[in-house]
Amino acid sequence: MLAGVRFDGEPGLAGHSDADVACHALAEAMLGAAALGDLGTHLPDDDPATEGLAGLELLGRIGSLVADAGLRLETCDLTVLAARPAIAPRREEMRRSLARTLDAEVDRVSVKATRPEGLGLTGDGAACIAIAVLAPVRP
Repeated sequence: MLAGVRFDGEPGLAGHSDADVACHALAEAMLGAAALGDLGTHLPDDDPATEGLAGLELLGRIGSLVADAGLRLETCDLTVLAARPAIAPRREEMRRSLARTLDAEVDRVSVKATRPEGLGLTGDGAACIAIAVLAPVRP
């Protein structure tokens, strides 16, 4: 799972939740932009209730926390670092999935990828770097 999109035929990543690194990175970026701490503070990985939690559910919960703080997602940019799967063929689906979860405009959500050649990540791993810009909710 990446950005809530299942890549059939690819091995899954191991994690306490569903290990959707795209959702996790965006959630962390939003928490940071709102100065609300980190995922471990809000959804600790030693809590049995969060075991197997879907990345989109996790992201939705963080989106609600951000909204409760009077903020909304203005724009975001994600870069997936992985040897596989190929992101480009599913990029628009990933963008729509994230935008829908956060009630954001899809044209404000950017998803791209790069291969981590020489960085030690192989087909068995993935990472994601995300930035988020938040804005006050308008009354």
